[in-house]
Amino acid sequence: MAAALSPGNPGVALLANAAATGMILVVLITTLAPVSGAHLNPAVTLAFWLRGEIVGPDAIKYCAVQIAAGVLGTIAAHVMFGFEAVQIGSQARSGLGIWLGEAIATFALVFTILAALAVRPQFVATGVGLVITAGIWATSSTCFANPAVTIARALTDSYTAIRPMDAAVFVPIELAAAALAAVFAGWLFATPRRPQ
Repeated sequence: MAAALSPGNPGVALLANAAATGMILVVLITTLAPVSGAHLNPAVTLAFWLRGEIVGPDAIKYCAVQIAAGVLGTIAAHVMFGFEAVQIGSQARSGLGIWLGEAIATFALVFTILAALAVRPQFVATGVGLVITAGIWATSSTCFANPAVTIARALTDSYTAIRPMDAAVFVPIELAAAALAAVFAGWLFATPRRPQ
């Protein structure tokens, strides 16, 4: 919709995409946290598994549902706007700068979640919405920060797409960044600290 309403103006499309993504994440996390812990992202689920807060079989089930939901959401969006249901992404997203941007985006997301849970749990939904909105603008990768989203975006040829060969690099980068964020947050918030 953003691209259709602002042809030739990718900045407006990017702004619309960032705002819509950030806002719906706040809504989804707020409403789904009591049901599933709002596990919408395999990278986040990995971090919780590494911290011992979710068991392996549940983590695998969550990740399978996350990926399936991303793919179905992409198909639904295509059908809703009159495009072919399944496409193959052709947008190149590769190179050290892009990979570093994606690692930073994923680290920032997972760290924000874990830090908020440690110091201000009621801020998780807002924090996620803000970090993703900012990341879409502030990272070279445009902040996928979610392996399920990466896989889903390999199945569209919209301006948000990624080539499948690039997605195959993004996913391990996202998982590694999530693991690093889990370790760092575990160290930083290991002992409750009083504000100075």
